[in-house]
Amino acid sequence: MRKKIIAGNWKMNKTVGEALAFAEALTPLVAGKDSVDIVICPPYTALYSVSKAFEGTSVATAAQGVFWKTSGAYTSYVSSPLILDAGAKYVLIGHSETRGRFGVAEEGLTDDLLKAFGETDAGVNVKAKAALAAGLIPIICIGETLGERKDGATDVTVADQVVKALEGISAELVSTQVIFAYEPVWAIGTGEVCAADEANRVCGVVRATIESRYGAETASAVRIQYGGSMKPDNAAELLSQEHIDGGLIGGASLKPADFAAIVAAAAG
Repeated sequence: MRKKIIAGNWKMNKTVGEALAFAEALTPLVAGKDSVDIVICPPYTALYSVSKAFEGTSVATAAQGVFWKTSGAYTSYVSSPLILDAGAKYVLIGHSETRGRFGVAEEGLTDDLLKAFGETDAGVNVKAKAALAAGLIPIICIGETLGERKDGATDVTVADQVVKALEGISAELVSTQVIFAYEPVWAIGTGEVCAADEANRVCGVVRATIESRYGAETASAVRIQYGGSMKPDNAAELLSQEHIDGGLIGGASLKPADFAAIVAAAAG
């Protein structure tokens, strides 16, 4: 059986002090939930402090992004060795908000300009390989926009993102060190949630795509999270689905009690 994994993505929220207060509150709420991998993704500024706060507990940390070079003249970027040094075990790669797929124009910026700031599929691949080479576990985010869903392109879009993300990565690494997070862009931070059966179906598309390239054994081992307005009141239904092995939680990860309730739903 695949072990459930619940990751809380704080995005651009929480000062160091707020993050430490959260860690202190969460730790007793998730004590004994060893059947679930629990991950917190704080901002870079709090990553070291939060990692230290969770030492000796069952909670691990993740960075929200990574650059593919290990060091050098790359102002504003953060490498895998720096992330490991800060105490993280995981790293998010290819989240829709770093791909520039916001779905709406931000403060008058055009879609083309927003996309110019974003990761490409090729960039996701080189970052995943760099993370794996350093010993980090990448959580690779994939998902379709509302327009792509309306056009009937959900499956093609998701499968294409999976294939391009895994280019040049071995079956052994895929089966043991890669996690996917299916996040329909239209359901991230909107309060909208993909119906459980549909979320499961698309996660099944992810698994089938991996099987077509690596075989059934590898595909059956890969963990696939669902993200997109997962909350305490819908977590159990989503997490009971065959192909959904966890959640990448946004807004509900900012409150210890809400996040702990989702972890409890995963623990069963």
